[in-house]
Amino acid sequence: MDMPSEVLMPPLPLTDFPMWHFMFSALALTWGTCIGSFLNACIYRIPNELSVVHPRSFCPICRMKVAWYDNIPVFSWMNLRGRCRSCRTFISPRYLLVECLVGVLFFLAWLKFDLVDGTRPLGLVAVCDWQLVPVYWLVISGLVLGTFVDFEHLIIPDRVTLGGIAAGLTISIMVPQLHNAAGPVTGLLWSAVGAVSGWGLLWGVAVMGRLMFKKEAMGFGDVKLLGAIGAFLGWRAVLFTIVISSLLGSIVGITLVLIRARRLQSKIPYGPYIALAAVLWIYWGPVVWQAYMGLMRPAGL
Repeated sequence: MDMPSEVLMPPLPLTDFPMWHFMFSALALTWGTCIGSFLNACIYRIPNELSVVHPRSFCPICRMKVAWYDNIPVFSWMNLRGRCRSCRTFISPRYLLVECLVGVLFFLAWLKFDLVDGTRPLGLVAVCDWQLVPVYWLVISGLVLGTFVDFEHLIIPDRVTLGGIAAGLTISIMVPQLHNAAGPVTGLLWSAVGAVSGWGLLWGVAVMGRLMFKKEAMGFGDVKLLGAIGAFLGWRAVLFTIVISSLLGSIVGITLVLIRARRLQSKIPYGPYIALAAVLWIYWGPVVWQAYMGLMRPAGL
């Protein structure tokens, strides 16, 4: 039996349920710190060709296994004052930083979700489909992993880059809304366009740099990383990421040279700037893109 039309209520924005919203916000933040803890293990183990699931967490100095109560994200590092309980060796603040960073980024990705596509806090671009939130979490996790491995080892693992391309193509079939596509085939097509544009554009830059400077100007890991970003976020995100990452990298590189922290010929990882630009796209990129296209459009059109 059909219900009278006056009984059917339109969906209400999530902000009309403050306790529900608060609960899921807390869960997103907590879940992010837990994923950050796992990423810390990956950052250490993947470059050292160790399994990321076995054995359980251990101190890299004394090799003692970490008890569960010393493996609680954020709290344990602060409780132990940044030292191993067994050998008292100093634990890098990177562990605390990654856990807090991923927690905040997951929280911001959750804040993008709104049932009526309304205005979100901090100017975040709203999304109406809840399925996009875990996809953004996955992308953010890969970018954080690649960033900190690149900082420490000047490499970006293939698990992040090639794995990211494969994951982006697959998820675009299951969640075509990621590319504003009407169906799985169209979603896959736009994902492939993004991957090819990301890979191809940065590969072209790398080749030109090699010809101009007679040496490798950019690691191939950066090329594959931009391909993964394109597979998940599309070709517009690729263009945005190239422009913003180049700007950020130039500012930081010149600053380091001026303060004599680096020589002009020193190797500076480019992956972190690509990752930061991609994260900015996730939260605010479409608004910046529309504003830019508005400036480029001739007056009167």
